[in-house]
Amino acid sequence: SCLHTDLLVVAATKPAAATPKCTGRMSLPDAMGDEPKKKEIYSYHAPWLIYGMNWSVRADKQFRLAIGSFEEEYTNTVRIVQLDQEKQAFVETGEFDHPYPTTKIMWLPDQQCRQSDLLATTGDYLRLWQVSENGTPRLECLLNNNKNTEFCSPLTSFDWNENDPSMIGTSSIDTTCTIWDINKRVPRTQLIAHDKEVYDISFAAGTHVFASVGADGSIRMFDLRSLEHSTIIYESTETSQGAIAPLIRLAWNKQDPNYLATVTMDSSKVIILDIRVPSLPAAVLEGHTNCANAVSWAPHSSCHICTAADDSQALIWDLSQMPKPIEDPILAYRAEAEINQVQWSKSQPDWIAICYNKTLQILRV
Repeated sequence: SCLHTDLLVVAATKPAAATPKCTGRMSLPDAMGDEPKKKEIYSYHAPWLIYGMNWSVRADKQFRLAIGSFEEEYTNTVRIVQLDQEKQAFVETGEFDHPYPTTKIMWLPDQQCRQSDLLATTGDYLRLWQVSENGTPRLECLLNNNKNTEFCSPLTSFDWNENDPSMIGTSSIDTTCTIWDINKRVPRTQLIAHDKEVYDISFAAGTHVFASVGADGSIRMFDLRSLEHSTIIYESTETSQGAIAPLIRLAWNKQDPNYLATVTMDSSKVIILDIRVPSLPAAVLEGHTNCANAVSWAPHSSCHICTAADDSQALIWDLSQMPKPIEDPILAYRAEAEINQVQWSKSQPDWIAICYNKTLQILRV
């Protein structure tokens, strides 16, 4: 077989669309070639349930990821692991204690290694961690925009601006989003983004535009150059216990900034939106049989996305045929348990990472 036994081609890869918008193509591993067959799945088993996870993007730190524990107590852990390609196994290169579980972890988007090796986390606050040359991480700073109160409003997520890495946007249960200047360590702006809790935030390609989703079931788009206005791109039509269902995840396609993906709470569907046609989904991906948890756009192709769900599946979809309905994924992987996290590697785009239970897996696609 031309794929690892756990990777199944569930539909024939469709020919390239006649539309110009799909750049980049997916290639599936081929065992018929001359090169020796490489391992296609590597696993790392942590001592705790994994929730936060992110690929490092630095060119000099290939196959390095950070993972965060999910334990119902104050002290949690963030661990840095890296694939040792000679041993063909993950090795632990550093770790630190973290107050409460991380709601998100991200490495500084710096492929060229021009800046110091930074990692950011959210939970009760936004924190930046510096990783030294020998791999030891230490707290660089804690950023708190609620100086006037002893209470903190937990941060649900954040995004790091790839165009301007001095900028991080956070989302909070207090209905706000805050855009931070991490060089000056001050908030550039804080705005009330939604009527209820904000669950996720994502920058578009470029510097100024970002969007957020939340418990009010809407996606709102903002432009830092004119914050007095926001645009409602989409409002959830699904209901949960009689109320509008919250939107819990948001991902912006960095290769084609017209497209966003969102996930509705307790829904198996993933909704693709075209910001040029607000309110109507451009596609609805219905391949999962249980709640969808995570989405990740391909970093090298404008028309591929990976989705993961409680049905233990990670599915890769080719969206090049939109606006025709997208019926089936082109690739499926079944893990041993519910997948709560998926990340497509920006610096090594033929690898995807998933997390389920206490296991981190990277899969060659």
